[in-house]
Amino acid sequence: MRITATLLLASALLSACATPTPYQQAGQPGGSVYGYSEQAIERDRYRITFSGNSITDRETVETYLLYRAAELTRERGHNHFTVVQRATDENTRTWGGDPYYSRFYVDYRYFHPRYGWYGWHDPFWNDTRYHETTRYEATAEIVMGRRPSGDDSNDFNAGEVLQNLGPDIVRPEVG
Repeated sequence: MRITATLLLASALLSACATPTPYQQAGQPGGSVYGYSEQAIERDRYRITFSGNSITDRETVETYLLYRAAELTRERGHNHFTVVQRATDENTRTWGGDPYYSRFYVDYRYFHPRYGWYGWHDPFWNDTRYHETTRYEATAEIVMGRRPSGDDSNDFNAGEVLQNLGPDIVRPEVG
């Protein structure tokens, strides 16, 4: 019985780690370091960031950032926002291999009179496995207003953004 409970707990913890970052505020007590955050720069100007874990793709991170911009705009009593500056950072990390020594060494085939022939190692056909993980973080600086500033492609109607992107937003499970 105890082993079954331990296995169920371990599988629940592993499955929780193996999901993309949901739409949530980052840094909540007991929560994740991944999610959205914002910082007021001026009265109607904010810097918004959304950080995803290594399973969250770039499109999701950018969608959640835009959704948070629209949500924040409505919370502050405005209808439109303009994206003044926008960037998406990619952090790629390679890991794996043998922790004790590198297998990328040159080893020649040679004959030793006492021990016989020694093998040769090809660094391109080794059996070491390497993994690559990528995390995305999108940042935007927005200016909020009651009306669009003009016919600029960086102007957004907050209500339409919330309506159109809302079905794609995955919130954390409550439990």
